Amino acid sequence: MLPELASPKNGVGAARGRARRDGAIGVALAMAGLIHWLPLPGLFGADALRGLYGLDIASPDALILLQHRALLFGVLGAFLLGAIRQPAWRTPALLGGLISTTGFLVVAIVVGEFGAEVRRVVIADVVALAALLAGGLLHWRR
Repeated sequence: MLPELASPKNGVGAARGRARRDGAIGVALAMAGLIHWLPLPGLFGADALRGLYGLDIASPDALILLQHRALLFGVLGAFLLGAIRQPAWRTPALLGGLISTTGFLVVAIVVGEFGAEVRRVVIADVVALAALLAGGLLHWRR
């Protein structure tokens, strides 16, 4: 294509830029959404939660709370993934992901002592946070 045909004046160059930006936002949302789906196997019970977090869950109360946590992360992950195709969902999905991920990282830092399984969650959340920040910057920088 000739340079003058792809100039911002006629919108072709601008449309390509928007498509690239939307694609990058989609990748960021997909990364964060899939990371938020990682706890979903916890819905299947104590054995699955043991595999995820290395915890022996003897209390039914703890089991209920951790399974509910897995469910909520599944919902948030679905929301983040849905925001790929629904631009109107992007702001609340990004904010929900940022609040959730940052909140967990703050708690982990404040507590300070955690095992290898939680360290894996911390690493995953750092990756999710980077994706959410990148996606948010692209989304909010219009």
